[in-house]
Amino acid sequence: MKISITSGKAEGPTKLNAFDNALLNANIGDVNLIKVSSILPSNIEIVPVPKFPPGDMVNCVLAYISSDVEDDLITAVVAAATSDDFGCVVENTGINRNPEDVKKEAEFMLQYMMDIRGLKIKEILMADETHLVKKQGAAIAAVVYIN
Repeated sequence: MKISITSGKAEGPTKLNAFDNALLNANIGDVNLIKVSSILPSNIEIVPVPKFPPGDMVNCVLAYISSDVEDDLITAVVAAATSDDFGCVVENTGINRNPEDVKKEAEFMLQYMMDIRGLKIKEILMADETHLVKKQGAAIAAVVYIN
């Protein structure tokens, strides 16, 4: 299976518009996202986000955060770990937190998920986006599953 790891951030006149603009910024704004849980099959291939047909149904693990408070610092992170058997994905977000702390927390959760399953990590992949809110901002990060 192929996956893409992407992120985006944006402002918009409403919470929904900021979210939509962040999805467009991440190149996944013209599809229908289906949120799935956090397991990766074995032997994944990481590829750039493809040009999906508009309206396509696309599975993903999605981290999303928004705020309408000026100068809020918002962060969205996804992290994926691979092993010889299969892998796991986590999502994490934060408001007014050090973005490095949000990423470290995601990595901790990922390590725990792999440990509890007895999986040895081969590789950790991460995408993150941090945005300083002007009026209404959104940040997203996603692992997109490609059939």
